[in-house]
Amino acid sequence: MKEKHIKKYWKTNLKYLAILLGIWFLVSYGFGILLVDELNKIRIGGFKLGFWFAQQGSIYVFVILIFVYVRLMNHLDKKYNLDE
Repeated sequence: MKEKHIKKYWKTNLKYLAILLGIWFLVSYGFGILLVDELNKIRIGGFKLGFWFAQQGSIYVFVILIFVYVRLMNHLDKKYNLDE
């Protein structure tokens, strides 16, 4: 693979990582800590939404983001002929 393609591959990979980690940060820190008082006004299944994000929501989002990352990287690998 040419050096030009390698740089594009890693630039795209880092872009994916930055976006997905930004989403996770927003959900875990933003929703679970900063916006907890506002979100606690909303109840889902008897639980305050801010509490739910702090306790479980950020973990669920993290697991979903792992699957999204795998899917994105599989497409990126195919694009640059790096798939197995």
